[in-house]
Amino acid sequence: MGRLGWAFVAMSLLAYGQRQMSVPDLVTFIKSSVQLKNDDRAVADTVRRIKLTNRLDASTVEDLQGMGAGPRTVAALRELIATSSSLPIAQKVEPPPPQAVIPPPSPAELKQILAEITQKALDYTKSLPNFICAQVTTRSYDPSGTEAWHQSDKIQEQLSYVDGKEDYKVTLVNNLPVNNMKHDQLGGITSSGEFGSMLHAIFTPETQTQFDWERWATLRGKRMYVYSFRVTQANSDYSIHHQPSGRTTVAGYHGLIYADAESKQIMRIRMDCDGLEAFPINQVTVTMDYAPTKISEQAFVLPMAAEVRSREGKMLGKNVMQFSLYRKFSSEATITFDTPEPIPEDQLKEQPVTGPGKRP
Repeated sequence: MGRLGWAFVAMSLLAYGQRQMSVPDLVTFIKSSVQLKNDDRAVADTVRRIKLTNRLDASTVEDLQGMGAGPRTVAALRELIATSSSLPIAQKVEPPPPQAVIPPPSPAELKQILAEITQKALDYTKSLPNFICAQVTTRSYDPSGTEAWHQSDKIQEQLSYVDGKEDYKVTLVNNLPVNNMKHDQLGGITSSGEFGSMLHAIFTPETQTQFDWERWATLRGKRMYVYSFRVTQANSDYSIHHQPSGRTTVAGYHGLIYADAESKQIMRIRMDCDGLEAFPINQVTVTMDYAPTKISEQAFVLPMAAEVRSREGKMLGKNVMQFSLYRKFSSEATITFDTPEPIPEDQLKEQPVTGPGKRP
């Protein structure tokens, strides 16, 4: 090695010697030095300047010698055995246990499971009572395209679901009361159809959705079947309206559905729109989460949260919706708004699949 190259290595090794180091870090450093064939004398000089934070034992030094540590390095390591003898023993980090591999259902089972999920989805809106609830939407934007979000407004609406139809009454914008404002007058990015129309569109036979088994998942502590799906533009009725230009398009879409392995109820939909390259809005992603909710002491699976993301050139938009205060509908029923507690983050994240290596 030339002088310049040796000087570079020596400076790199010196960086190690200018700070305290744990035994695992020391082992990593020696292994790296052996692999890079660093000069034994330079490595030994660096080792002598290291201050350990825990005790180095003889067996570890012997292991490093067996891996190729040079004689000067080994001598310096043995000196560290003596100088670190009064320090606590390094805690061994046990590797995590291997995750159980759960085999997918058989092809016959997959067909039967999908049939049950489909029937539950198509019957979903028929099973819902008439109700009202609060929908709080926080809208954000980012002109840089880097997800550096700026909140534009917070909208609170009273949502009525009567005979399978949704009706929105805007009550507060940025905590200020508003009168006679309709949902479609809000401007910006808005969405509707969270209470069943998206679900019905995915599963109705007319859409000819292609489903494929994806994986197992855990969501809110429950085992989930996850299927991928795809709807072509020719079979889609998912429309996107661009208000500034007045243009509307129908997009194909694909995504994932999560269904509870026990009840076969859909608990999450994630959907990405296709074919928007020539449209002003270039990207739309929708995520909808459902959860068991009581109305008049009877349990129903209803939306708990939703997120709609869009991109128009570099401009990003994000709507985060939270649904709460469900109650039975009556013509006199109203919602008194309180700021809802944020949904815990772990309720909206998929967890690793755990459990015995067999099908539930």
